[in-house]
Amino acid sequence: MPDFELTPEQELVRASARELCEREIVPYAREWDRAETMDRAIVDKLADAGFLGASLPEEYGGAGLDTISYCLLMEELGRADSSVRGIVSVNVGLVGKTILAWGTEEQKRDWLPPLCSGEGLGCYGLTEPGSGSDPASLSLRAERDGDDWVLTGSKLFITLGSWASLALVFARTGESGPRGITCFAVPTSSDGFAAQPIKGKLGLRAQDTAELVLDGVRVPGGNVLGGEGQGFKVAMSALDNGRISLGAGCVGIAQGCLDACVDYARERTQFGRPIASFQLVQELIADIGVESRAARLLVWQAAALADRGERHTVESSVAKYYASEAAVRAANAAVQVHGGYGYIDEYPAGKYLRDARVTTLYEGTSQIQKLIIGRALTGESAFV
Repeated sequence: MPDFELTPEQELVRASARELCEREIVPYAREWDRAETMDRAIVDKLADAGFLGASLPEEYGGAGLDTISYCLLMEELGRADSSVRGIVSVNVGLVGKTILAWGTEEQKRDWLPPLCSGEGLGCYGLTEPGSGSDPASLSLRAERDGDDWVLTGSKLFITLGSWASLALVFARTGESGPRGITCFAVPTSSDGFAAQPIKGKLGLRAQDTAELVLDGVRVPGGNVLGGEGQGFKVAMSALDNGRISLGAGCVGIAQGCLDACVDYARERTQFGRPIASFQLVQELIADIGVESRAARLLVWQAAALADRGERHTVESSVAKYYASEAAVRAANAAVQVHGGYGYIDEYPAGKYLRDARVTTLYEGTSQIQKLIIGRALTGESAFV
């Protein structure tokens, strides 16, 4: 049931992404999940396919995909393994597109090609131990020292934190609140920069997640992204893009749940017939199908605005909010359809549920998305 007609080029992107996922990711996802790590060779395979620079311009080594095509890629990766999807989503959506939007020409030519080629990966350092939904309260500090800055503090729950070669680090350079924040591009090889992987996660177990500690890290003044005091604006614009990526990945989770449920319900028999013939099983499957289609269209709406160069903050929040909550509902229903088999990792339903759960938390919780949407609808801000 097509949602609307895709171009032949977009269909090719989806087919190519699915082929790579079925060959290089799906056969290993359960093993990686159990081991809480993945084969780092997947980075080279993603780079060779052009996915690490998917929607970045060709002049910087990217593939130049439109945002709808990028969403198709994210959906296929989310369907295969959200831990792998996070590599592309962060490298492209949060880091690459932020450098593209806010960087000088020199910065773009220095930093984007390695991200696209897989020579290096980027991570996005906003969240801190005491600063999550209120990023304006972050406390990592940057102090001037001649032409350089010296950064001291920590970041937490940073995807690709110990794999990345370049970290976008948001630091306090002035007064309290959003106006005193600046974004720095920090090479992770810098003296005083350390990353500690975080294990024992409920989901995204194979994905690299780390705590970053910066102890007097010296950064050249030329590594400021967007200008001094502009860091909060840089961070929020990055999240507008990241939420489209994440929403598309959530659609992939929901679609994966639908596919798994249909296959299982057709082959599983009880009371002498396939459980797919039972009304209440069909209800569960129908709900997944409807919500996955609705989520996809919301994501594509935000993507279409991005492709036209129009502001899409609210649409990205709507897409991220609905798609993440729909993914959790789809995965929960998938466990129910699979019964006891949904509770073990022989089947994908349990992993989908664990991976989906965090999507309602990062890049803005569902509650934060509601406040953004509510502000747009009423004209009144519930933020302090």
